[in-house]
Order: sequence, then structure tokens, then C-alpha cells
Amino acid sequence: MRTLYYSHPDFLAHDTGLAHPECPERLRAIAEALAAPKFAALAHVQAALPDDIQDKIALVHGRAMIAKLLADIPEHGLANLDADTVVSPGSRQAALLAVAAVCDAVDKVCGGAADNAFCAVRPPGHHAMPDYPMGFCLFNNVAIAAEYARKGYGLERIAIVDFDVHHGNGTQAAFYDQPQVLYISSHQWPHYPGSGHPAEHGAGNILNLALATGSDGEVIRAKYCDTVFPALRKFAPQLVLVSAGFDAHKDDPLASLRLTEADYHWLTAQLRAIAEEYCQGRLISVLEGGYNLRALANSAAAHVAALMGLVNEGG
Repeated sequence: MRTLYYSHPDFLAHDTGLAHPECPERLRAIAEALAAPKFAALAHVQAALPDDIQDKIALVHGRAMIAKLLADIPEHGLANLDADTVVSPGSRQAALLAVAAVCDAVDKVCGGAADNAFCAVRPPGHHAMPDYPMGFCLFNNVAIAAEYARKGYGLERIAIVDFDVHHGNGTQAAFYDQPQVLYISSHQWPHYPGSGHPAEHGAGNILNLALATGSDGEVIRAKYCDTVFPALRKFAPQLVLVSAGFDAHKDDPLASLRLTEADYHWLTAQLRAIAEEYCQGRLISVLEGGYNLRALANSAAAHVAALMGLVNEGG
């Protein structure tokens, strides 16, 4: 099992200001956790910025949106794109490299150079709408990865599983009428951003699990077994993408679900098994939320351990 770990020093230059929850320390905490001896076989990758990066972004986002967003990034100081989304001079390179990382992961995994990958990128992406950024997110990294895999590798069935505590409204919007992409989201309801009601079905390719405040691992595991895994098997994906937000953890300050590190390991192992059953193990995970640094680091480590086929020492 060859697992790639994508990160880059330039992701740390995306400065969101004092006390913003989506901070550079998130990636430092993950990097420290993944430096443990048990992860010695993890292959570290720093994606380079290709000349056609804006063409890749344009697979999901309008050219006008791309130009405006890049123009709104300041040369000095900080700027707010909305009430939650802060950018700084380093945000341009970070956002472009985040897209470069997920597309390189598609090349490596779909090209057979790796079984799966974890992309520890900033800024996150699943709230970014096709026409505007929002909710800490600039470009929709996982949606771009899906479109890049479809166009570049001719894949006809791509599944995106989003276990961030917030609904990925941008990802849903990107694929709402495209049955070639199955989008599945489990999220606290009602909660930001207000989308993700179970009645939102798209072209029969949208599955939203609305979780009540306080739902714990036992509840969520049962819902995945009853609903998510059967839907994935029926779809028979050729590639599994994961929006890996770890803010459903019981210690996260921005929400009120009660997952633990053991739950993330279990969930990841189940998704990896489905990828092995239907698409030669091809799975790419992209970091979204997670704002308690200790919980984020431990949960990401459990997630990567499962991708590598390692036992979760925490239970």
C-alpha cells in the first residue's frame, strides 16, 4: 500500500489573521503527527505549480471568478472576501498550489504510481462555489480533482465522500445535475452553511446525511453502514475522493458532533476497502476543516494510518 502525503511550506503563508480558526498551525500540527516512526513509509510530495494551473481551476470555476479572486488578494496586509474568508499576499500561491497538489495526486493515483493520497492543503475548498469563494475556501480543491480526473482520465463514475461537519455546498453545487459524480455528505444539521437537507437529491447523485447535534460515533457508523456504503457499492466508483474535515470531532470548537480518532480510522478503512473493491484502491483525500489542533493532528494521523493499512493504536 503506497500512500502519498502532499504538503508544501507555501501553504503556511496563507495568513488568515490573529485568532482565525483556519490557521497555519493546523498544518504544522498534522506534520508533527505524521513525523512519528509508524509513518516512515509515507511518501512525502511537494507539488510544483504547472503553467496551466488556471485551466485546471477553470474546470469548475468561471474565468471571471478566478480573475476577480486573484485580483482581490492584497499585496500587503489582510483582506476579507466575506465575513469568514480572509486572504493575505501568500494566499495566491497557497490556493494555486492546493489545486496543483490535488491534480498531481490524481495523476499519481490514476496513473498507478500510488494507491492513495492525503493532500494536507490550505486553504480548504468544499464551500467554494463555482462563482465565488466562501467559508474559508477559495477554490474547490476536491471538485477540481473530480473534474480533472473525468476530463484527463476519462472516468465516468467518481464518488466524493465529505465527512466534514459542515455541508460542502460548493461541491454539491458543482455537481448537482451531473450523475457521473456521486456526492455524499454527512454533516451536522442545522448548521453552517444551511444547505445539505436530505431532500436535496440533484440528478439522483446527491446524498445528504443530516446529523443531529450531539451525534456520536455509534450513530454515525450505523448511518454510514445503512446508507452511505450501499450507495457507494451501487454506484461502483472508478475513483473515490474524500473531503476530509475533522471538525466533527468531539473536541472541535466550531460544531457539536462527537466523533473520535477511532471513528475516523474506522470510516477511512471502510472507504479504502470500497475503493479496493471497485477501483483498484484509487482514493484521494483532501483536507477540509478541523480546528482543535490536538484533535485535528490525532484524527488526521488515524486517517492516514487507515489509508496505509496500519492498525489504529488509539482503538
